[in-house]
Amino acid sequence: MKVVFASTPEQVQKIEELVQSLFSNIFPQYFPDEEIKQFERLQVLHTTSRHSENFTTLKEAYQVISSLQTIISILESSNLDERYVSLFEKNVYTLQSFGLCFPFSYSHFCEEKMMKEDMLSIYTKAANELLI
Repeated sequence: MKVVFASTPEQVQKIEELVQSLFSNIFPQYFPDEEIKQFERLQVLHTTSRHSENFTTLKEAYQVISSLQTIISILESSNLDERYVSLFEKNVYTLQSFGLCFPFSYSHFCEEKMMKEDMLSIYTKAANELLI
């Protein structure tokens, strides 16, 4: 008999938070808003109940979480170099094996597509909020 622990709602919530972080913090640095809207239409990293069934155990949910965190860490680094390629590709493969759409390769983020930091995006979080 094998004992398997089910994933928790907090893990599913963490996955959704990491996906939101990619859309609001990472993608606006590399892609214009029109392309990010296209990613949403293509359901990039979109999780549904069907996807949640693919990572129903603690181990599987942690694999998805760690893959997302690794990709975010790599893309947040100040300089992207070749030593991260295999790690990036391995984590993309992990996400895809769980049915999550992540159609990017490392080169999508290396080819000087970095957007200017002073550009505004509808996806980034506001620096401050005005309460009315």
